[in-house]
Amino acid sequence: MATPPDTAKAGATLADGLEESERAAIQRNVLGALTTGQIVGGAAMASSVTVGALVVTDMLGATTVWAGLGAATVTTGTAFASQVLSRRMKRAGRRPGLQIGYAGALLGAVIAAIGVQFQLLPLFLAGLFVFGNGQASNLLARYAAADLARPEERSRAIGRVVFAQTFGAVAGPLTIVPAENLGLSLGLQKYTGPWLVAGALFGLAVLNTTIRLRPDPLVLAGGVSPKGSREKLPPIRASLGLIRGVPAARLALLAMVVSQFVMVAEMAMTPVHMKLHGYEDLSPYVVSVHVAGMFAFAPLVGRFADRVGRVQAILVGGGLLVVAGIIAALSTHNHLLLFPSMWVLGVGWNFGMIGGSTLLTESFSISERVQVQGSADLVMSFCGGIAGLSAGFIRQAVGYHMLANLGDAAAIVLLVAAFAYLRRTTIGRRVEPATAV
Repeated sequence: MATPPDTAKAGATLADGLEESERAAIQRNVLGALTTGQIVGGAAMASSVTVGALVVTDMLGATTVWAGLGAATVTTGTAFASQVLSRRMKRAGRRPGLQIGYAGALLGAVIAAIGVQFQLLPLFLAGLFVFGNGQASNLLARYAAADLARPEERSRAIGRVVFAQTFGAVAGPLTIVPAENLGLSLGLQKYTGPWLVAGALFGLAVLNTTIRLRPDPLVLAGGVSPKGSREKLPPIRASLGLIRGVPAARLALLAMVVSQFVMVAEMAMTPVHMKLHGYEDLSPYVVSVHVAGMFAFAPLVGRFADRVGRVQAILVGGGLLVVAGIIAALSTHNHLLLFPSMWVLGVGWNFGMIGGSTLLTESFSISERVQVQGSADLVMSFCGGIAGLSAGFIRQAVGYHMLANLGDAAAIVLLVAAFAYLRRTTIGRRVEPATAV
């Protein structure tokens, strides 16, 4: 089979000229490249979730209200990178965007390691901001999985890529102690080693994307600006205006924002909460259980969303987020409850993210999708940054259990919105035949 070129003439969609067997073969190759990138990228990001909070508390003190600053900085960096990378993808394709993102994460990890080594908090935070490129790339990769997928298989394609993070994300936190020991053996600070290992992992992600993600799925799908075009991409406000104008897209964005907000807020404070109660040694295992919930069931979640419905998946996700918050609030009396709480939190995030991502993708034409996806991820990640930053203040002021209760309140808002949308669309389908008679 000849490899299609990575550039298309204006108005042409190269995928239209492919036989089904060729399209399926290319899609398998695309998913293979994306899943490998998710494994190594997921390992790097998962380890940083735990270490970032511990570095901040190590520099500012265990009781600091700024404990969530690390997570907030990464997610804020992710928000800005999402927009930059999506614009690059619109102009040149998924591969160049992911290459830049993973390379940026490598650079950020090195800067963060230097900040840790010399105990320079501003430099560490600068590194975390750049490191957010890695999470942005991991998130945008899920959209790449849907570029060439058949409509009835989009959620499963997204789910497969999300699932791939399971292996890296579960193993990532377990590499923290060996990485710390490696760093100490080299005469480095305790928390320097994990950041150097994270950088090495993102280096592998760059190589994988460069070599294997060919041909570019977005180029084949016709979602890239024609070569030589001087097309000016619309500002973020215009992209968000497109989302506001489509009810399904509004619900999709709300599902993604709430899922990310609740997950980041609770997860950012869990290692700190455990450290304050003398269970720091268990926090990597709690994080591993959490990320297993986030990713391990993604294929099943994708199948559910394809067969039952995107909105129904969002409803399940909202319900699970509420359950997770209730269990987390009760964990103040029994720290072992954090294991099921964080697992359910991860599964709820999975349902909300896959259901919302698919619903958003299907709400727009291929020419509008990339800009909308980037803007949606910007809003989602920015809200996650706010969650991470405010979580430390909330925990300090009213306790970890109240932080979990606030997460429940946000999840209930999502449930109400999803039920209302489902009710409106159901009534609309019933009324339409009657009015047509």
